[in-house]
Amino acid sequence: MKFENVYFFNGTAYAGKSTMVKLLAEKHGGIACEENYHNALQDGLDKDEFPGLTYTRDLEDWHDFVRRTPDEYEAWIDRTSKECEKLELLILKDLAGQNKPVFVDTNISIETLREISDRDHVMIMLADPMISINRFFQRPDREKQFLYRLLMEEADPEAAMENFRQCLARINSPDRYNRFLHSGFRVITRDDSRSIEETLSLIEAALGLR
Repeated sequence: MKFENVYFFNGTAYAGKSTMVKLLAEKHGGIACEENYHNALQDGLDKDEFPGLTYTRDLEDWHDFVRRTPDEYEAWIDRTSKECEKLELLILKDLAGQNKPVFVDTNISIETLREISDRDHVMIMLADPMISINRFFQRPDREKQFLYRLLMEEADPEAAMENFRQCLARINSPDRYNRFLHSGFRVITRDDSRSIEETLSLIEAALGLR
């Protein structure tokens, strides 16, 4: 199935995907599928079919979340992304039937995007991978501050923090960055000297939005 009225935004953390999705939907009278919009289906998921997504839903001790090794964390992220893709495609099939453009902050893989969309409907947004590692706990997000408290409660907070930073480094590796950069889709990189409005205009031009 090809999604003709859906615009997909993928890439790295801290690149501005959620902001652009929200602004574009507001400006063009569309539907915004913001970060983790698939959580609307979270409660009904079967843990055997969706072990990644139900891991946090069914977690009894959240300290186990921050105690995982980088290998375990990376495997969970990759597995969960594939599961998110399944849910996103289900949701988008319904939304695509509406007579409105749909703007999506997506987990759908580059490979799948090549099958379901075309170059004019996909934007890859990238930020320096070190931003996600160094600024992860600087955001006031409730979830991030919760994780920070968990790390500080560990017997060796410094070692716990370093392990978690290694987990973040693994999923923000140069290899992952380069896969996005050379995906064949349009790419825009974070530039703090550029205003939000300027970034919005660049994306509209790239995607043919008027």
